[in-house]
Formats: sequence, structure tokens, C-alpha cells
Amino acid sequence: MKSLSILGVAASLLTATTHAHTLFTSLYINDIKQGQGDGTCVRQSTDLAHSNSPVRDLSSDDMACGVDGTAPVNFTCPAAAGAKLTFEYRENPSKAGQGFIDESHKGPVAVYAKRLSSPDADATGPGWFKLWGEGYDMEADKWATEKLIDANGLLSIQIPPSLPAGNYLFRPEVVAMHNTTPEVEPQFYIGCAQVFVESSVTGELSIPADRSVSIPGYLQPNDPSVTYNIYEDEEYSDPKKPYPRMGPKPFTPAAKVKAANSKVVHQTEGEVPNSCILVNANWCGVEVPSYNDLEGCWGAVKNCWSQADACWAQQMPSGGRNCEVWGDKCKDMDAHCSAKDFSGPPAYKLKSDEFPAPGPIPAALNAKDVAQDTSSEEPSTTRVKVTSSVGVTVTVIPTQSSEAPTITRVTVTSAVPVTVIVIPTPLSTPLETIPDFTPRPTGTAQPGQTSIPTPHCGGRRRRKARRS
Repeated sequence: MKSLSILGVAASLLTATTHAHTLFTSLYINDIKQGQGDGTCVRQSTDLAHSNSPVRDLSSDDMACGVDGTAPVNFTCPAAAGAKLTFEYRENPSKAGQGFIDESHKGPVAVYAKRLSSPDADATGPGWFKLWGEGYDMEADKWATEKLIDANGLLSIQIPPSLPAGNYLFRPEVVAMHNTTPEVEPQFYIGCAQVFVESSVTGELSIPADRSVSIPGYLQPNDPSVTYNIYEDEEYSDPKKPYPRMGPKPFTPAAKVKAANSKVVHQTEGEVPNSCILVNANWCGVEVPSYNDLEGCWGAVKNCWSQADACWAQQMPSGGRNCEVWGDKCKDMDAHCSAKDFSGPPAYKLKSDEFPAPGPIPAALNAKDVAQDTSSEEPSTTRVKVTSSVGVTVTVIPTQSSEAPTITRVTVTSAVPVTVIVIPTPLSTPLETIPDFTPRPTGTAQPGQTSIPTPHCGGRRRRKARRS
């Protein structure tokens, strides 16, 4: 009953969010949603009833990563330098596909980043730089927010390949200018994703002084971009006035030339643990201890429901759909114990209940501006993640290449022992031809021809009789 009451309160709070506003809820890396469900590696407000409300005070610490955004979340997602990040915004944070923001909320959009010494380092203060930004496109007669509406609230940028390895915050920023007056500042809809950039580039990140800003502090109430009136200066003016850039110019580190033996620095802490069998935002569910008697069975049920309560207590505005999935697992375990099946935990297939992307994942908006690497290091990293409740064997075979081989990292999550086999293929040796086991009729027909079946012996006798 305790878990059900928590569920009811959470559901009522999630439905209380303000329509027309928006919130950054989900992170995709190379078109793949991170974690299970929504909100993994994303800092969101803990105030479920007002989670999509804007930040209005330019001097507030909330300008860094949104309300409650100074507190780190449990998980940091790894991404290779050069990878594409996509940020999903939702008008209703707990439900996908219901819009991005009301069309009246017009204004600029940008993406900032900051390198951290650790995931829990201070998000506020200096060190921020802009990766991409757009305001009012006079030629298309569209604001950046209107283009984002067309993209279903999906905003993509490319991580510069020359960005040094380390922990980063990536901060999408959506600004609504519709209510701006000399006394009222714009509405800022911001959030942060915790990402570890895996790269062979190391050392300090040097940002020019005119491109490095402090948040809060990078905007002032009297800045032209802040006081701009979209009704007087844009839609109803003749001629229309260009929108002054908000914040600094974008910055991308210069491309690096590295040796062929450069080592990629990989993430060593903060990833979703292999022991997690279900994830909801930044909550992790682990399998209950094994048991073979009555006391152990009911102890496992208690353990399961305790984890369910923790899931609901830690849920983000993006919802608790997988908390419900976990609760179903607990109910199944309870039923087995009630039926005096005291050997377990019972086999139960956990299936993440998550929303698909609201539309096609768009291309990175800064792809043309990002300096590409000219290194001869490993070209990419392939990461294979397997989740299973039974024994699993995974075989990964790199394809033949004239360049350095792809680095393959295999992460396996399983409640039972799992065997993983990675077989590198020498580049100097041709790949072994895989036998073609396609069933073919007997006979000598060539491909594309119809095989003639061997005549039955009775047919031979009849033809011989006719010839005689």
C-alpha cells in the first residue's frame, strides 16, 4: 500500500505541470537514448509540479542547469569525441509526443558546455563556452524555437573531436521572448546532461577570454538581446530589425594531429553499473538475493518493494514508467511466495517501458563548424551492451579495414554468469568466407535458373515404352 500511495502522489504531481512551457528530459548519443526510459544522466528539477517552469532571474544559480541543477545526478553517460548529442525537450515532461513548446514562445536557442574536474564539481561560475546558437532567421522568417518545434523538440549538436577527455556538462538553452518588457526578463528553459567525453586528446582546455563566460553572469538585464521586443523589433516592424546575438560567439577547439598510438581515455566511474537490471532516470534496480526457504522468499519480496519505493522517491519529472515495471516484478515474486514457491528469485522478464523519439533524430546543427580531427588514431569506438536474465554469449568480429582497427568495448548485464567472446580479425589476413547455407534444390541449375527435378523412374519407363 505504501508504494501505491507514492505512485498516486507522483502521478498527480506530474499532471500538474504548466502547459505551453517545456523541459529538457532525455539525452541521446549517436541517435540512441541513454539508459532505460527517460532522464538518465540528465539534471532535472525535483519539483515535479513546476518542473517545466522557466528561470527568469539572470543572477540566479538556476541559470546554470535549471532549478535544482547544481546537484549532480547518479549517472554520467560516456560519449566519444565527435559523437552526436541530441537533447529532447517536452511540453509535458512525463509524456513524449505531445509537443515541445507553445508556438507563441519565440526566441533564441543555444547549447553550452563546461568541463568539470568531477561529476559533482560546481556547475556555476566560469568555464562555460557556447558550442552553437541561433536567434531570428530573417531570411526564413523563423525563430530558432520555431525551427525546434518543426524538429519535435529534438536539438542535436556534435561534440568537437578536439575536445579533451573528461567530465562535461552539456547545457541546452531555450529562451522565450514573448513576454519581455523593460521590467520582465525572458523565460529560460535550461537543463544539463552529465557526459564523459572519451578522447585521446588530453590536457587543459584553453578557451579564449572573449568566448569563456560565467553562468550566471553571462547576461545582464540591459543587454540588447535581453531587452529585444519581438513585437516591436521583429514581427510588426518595417523593416525588421535583426536580433542581436545572445551570449558569446560559439567556440570550437582547433583540430589536433595525434600519433597513431594515441590512447583513448575512457570513463572509469559514474556509468550505469553492470549490476543494474532496470533503470529509471538515475535510479538503478538490482536483482534481489537468491533464496530457498520461506524466510528468504519474503525477505526478497521486502527487498524488491524497498527498491520500488526508492525508485518512486528518486523519480524525475520525466516520469516513473519503469518504477511501475519494477513493481510488477515485485508482485510476481509476492505471488510465488504466496504459492509456497520458496526457490528464487523466479524467472521474470523485465521489459523497459520507454517512449520512442517523437520524430526523426535531426543532424547536428554545428557539424559544419566543428573542426574535424586529422589524427590517425583508432577511428571510432563500438560499445555493445547486453542485458539478459539467462546465459548469453556475445561474439563481436571487427570488419576488415586498411586503417587502425575499431576499439570494441563490450558491457554485459546479467543475473547469471555470462560469456563474452571478442575475436579480433588481423588486418593482414583476409576475412574467412562465411559459408552460404541457403537451401538450394539438387541439380545443376545456375543461379537465377529454375532447377529441373530428377525424373521419377516410372517416368523413364513410360517414355521408353512410347519410343518403342
